[in-house]
Amino acid sequence: MKSLRLYGKRDIRFEEAPMPTIENENEVIIKVMVTGICGSDGHRYSMLGPYIEGMIWGHEFSGIVHKVGANVKNIKEGDRVTASPSLYCGHCESCKKSEFARCDSLKVIGAKDPGCFAQYTKVPAENVVPIPDEVDFDKASMIEPAAVALHGLYKTNINVGDDVAVIGCGTIGLLAIQWAKVFGAKKIIAIDIDDAKLELAMSLGATHIVNSLKGLPHEQVETITDGRRVDVAVESAGSKITSAQVFALPRKGGKVVFLGIPYGDINIERFYFEKIVRNELTIYGSWNSVSAPFPGREWTSAVHFMKTGQIDPSSLITHRLDLSEGPEIFEKIAERTPGIGKVLFYPNGK
Repeated sequence: MKSLRLYGKRDIRFEEAPMPTIENENEVIIKVMVTGICGSDGHRYSMLGPYIEGMIWGHEFSGIVHKVGANVKNIKEGDRVTASPSLYCGHCESCKKSEFARCDSLKVIGAKDPGCFAQYTKVPAENVVPIPDEVDFDKASMIEPAAVALHGLYKTNINVGDDVAVIGCGTIGLLAIQWAKVFGAKKIIAIDIDDAKLELAMSLGATHIVNSLKGLPHEQVETITDGRRVDVAVESAGSKITSAQVFALPRKGGKVVFLGIPYGDINIERFYFEKIVRNELTIYGSWNSVSAPFPGREWTSAVHFMKTGQIDPSSLITHRLDLSEGPEIFEKIAERTPGIGKVLFYPNGK
């Protein structure tokens, strides 16, 4: 079958790979209709991370059930599905407490297990999530990042009427903005350095925008909120700069949740660090997208709100490509070519 396989730093190849096979009675093979490049894939392509040479890459996808193991009862061939890419051990302390995102041995397909940048992929049956007819395969391929954003917001216990700031308007940040609207946030402030992304954020539910090249984010947020600042601040850029700036955005007693993944050391100026202590902030780290019962309410909620149209990732998509174009687009991402948002591949054709 056709696939994209990772061989090393900036070395991903379009080539043939063996078809997955059912090896135990609880597995499901899925024909991949759409698969997307995650922001973390772009970073890992340039810097590497956990991987095995020649592994099929990718972990965001949607498709059609191709084959099921003998013990799979609630999924059948032909079903339209997506799937959580997370693989937990089930034996560590966190797993025994059903805290699957904290599993000591948590893995994601596409790293040390074959992923979905291929015509077919395989996952455990419990990872499979059916999708309704109202959610097309393009949107369904983005249920995983939608669940990632929601996993973080759930931690904050966000309330109706809260003011929210989202710093970083990539895929996760723009989805967090849509979720903030679903939760009933009053003011939703989008912060970025790219005016095009800020314009898109406004179309997706942001009530105010801040370009942090035009002034310190916290000063602009204070102007918007009459000095109060926000109840919840979401860091979704993963940059060294925003990972410090975010601490100056919440009100006293406010909350910060980190969704972004920094790929460098974070050095925090005293001004920003003191906000944690003096304003008695609550800081949340958020990892992955799963909870109990696995894969969790993040997934069922993402499916529901995509069905209703309240979460719609369509406008985030900038490229729809054949899988063979993978090496070229990954190089463009590594070179920071402007205008690349969510990239989708169609391993079995559009």
